[in-house]
Amino acid sequence: MKTSFIELVKSRRSVRRFQEKPVERELLRQCIEAARFAPSASHVQPWRFLIVDDPDLKKVLTQKAFSGIFSATRWAAKAPILVVILAELDMITNRIGRQFTGLHYYLIDIGIAGEHFVLQARELGLGTCWIGWFSERGVRKALDIPRKYRPASMLAVGYPDVEHFSDKSRHPLEKICWFNKVR
Repeated sequence: MKTSFIELVKSRRSVRRFQEKPVERELLRQCIEAARFAPSASHVQPWRFLIVDDPDLKKVLTQKAFSGIFSATRWAAKAPILVVILAELDMITNRIGRQFTGLHYYLIDIGIAGEHFVLQARELGLGTCWIGWFSERGVRKALDIPRKYRPASMLAVGYPDVEHFSDKSRHPLEKICWFNKVR
């Protein structure tokens, strides 16, 4: 029996401990395929995914990305895969939109695409964790990223070390949802 979408969403957790087991590239391609179908502002699709699975390159990346004030994220060095989600910045639509609304639409777009990735990963038995605490400059240097791309987020990916996670409490629906008037 196939898992329902709400069950899939409820079962997704941030995984910070992974098995020492390589992740098949075909599974990663399926995650990228799911992300590829995410909606984006004016359909500009600003996301780019740089998958780091080479152990030597991953070591350089983690040394530069998770040092100094970013050392709290050092746990990610043990993930078999690190995915750097890049934003392509030379998109006129996003720049014009930001000038009028003050919103960085590419960040919203990348969040949606990234969540498509992590939900697909969960369905495939993989664990993920969003990483926002890293040295953008360190990532850029370690991976020689051109200026037209901005490292916006990272994902740690692998097979979870444990399958049973503690349930994290969530706000009740009444606290986060209103109809017609803010309460």
